Amino acid sequence: MAPASTPPNGAPGDIAAHLMEQALGHLFSAALRTAAQYRIADHLAEGPRTVEQLAVATDTHAPHLRRVLRYLATRGIFREDASGAFHLTPAARVLRTGIPDSLHPAVMLVTDELFRRTAEGMPEAVREGGAAFERLVGAPLFAHLAADPQRRALFDTGMASLSGPVDEAVAAAYPFPQTGTVVDVGGGRGGLLRAALRRHPQLTGVLFDQPPPLARHLLDGDELKGRWRTEEGDFFVSVPGGGDVYVLKHVLHDWPDGDCRRILRTCHGAMARGSRLLVVDSVLPPGNAPHFGKTMDVAMMALLDGRERTAEEFATLLSDGGFRLTRVLPTAAFPSIVEAVAE
Repeated sequence: MAPASTPPNGAPGDIAAHLMEQALGHLFSAALRTAAQYRIADHLAEGPRTVEQLAVATDTHAPHLRRVLRYLATRGIFREDASGAFHLTPAARVLRTGIPDSLHPAVMLVTDELFRRTAEGMPEAVREGGAAFERLVGAPLFAHLAADPQRRALFDTGMASLSGPVDEAVAAAYPFPQTGTVVDVGGGRGGLLRAALRRHPQLTGVLFDQPPPLARHLLDGDELKGRWRTEEGDFFVSVPGGGDVYVLKHVLHDWPDGDCRRILRTCHGAMARGSRLLVVDSVLPPGNAPHFGKTMDVAMMALLDGRERTAEEFATLLSDGGFRLTRVLPTAAFPSIVEAVAE
């Protein structure tokens, strides 16, 4: 039998259950955050445990904890067996902390109270335009983070967590040159640059961003010694020159078209003719099929005045910035690589 969340035949009861389950999506987000906050996945790392054992380990109320875990299990987060013990699933495994591919910081970021409140401002954003976050807080997201070091650390750690699988997928999917310099513009803590340099031992790199993420960069280590440097700055003003490949990963989707053109023109001014620009973002497919980029597009509307884009929209934007789109490469993760050449 199909689950209630996917009505199989349009029957009124199925449609009602499906619609109500979508309307109650905030409960799933809260349940996921609860499991992450109490680090349930860490307590299951060595094998299945009963909810009573988990409650003792996490100092929680066993009956309520079971109801939360049972709900999460309906969507593949944990699994309850016939004896009542809970197991890790592939999705639950990456909720563990202290592992290389952990998504725990990303879940804690996107379920943070400030982000949840921002989503509630969506009706006003749709009516008036602009970012719901700025209307709620009174400042743009990045200005707010600059004034709140604790939330800035949460943001940087969460984004690095979300970017981990993307970084490896992009480095594997794109044929970076064997030699030369990669300039990662707005590259955060440098996960993508690290992945590219590891795969190509003759490459060098520049990680360009603002001081907070650069202070916690990921480039230390003997294997990359002497092959990278960091540089602080503002990509609306200037970016480092002399690169062979420039990367904008999850940068353009933060900004409206006018600001994207400014960023692209700044990059273009630093690049030699024929050098390549890689825009790593979701590329929205046509039609009604689910795509994580469509979810991210609504998130951008809530948090920032940005957006996800189609291939055609990227081509227009890049042309306005002095580039020619040459190809769009899929990756094993949700974003694609939009390659362009400076003209």
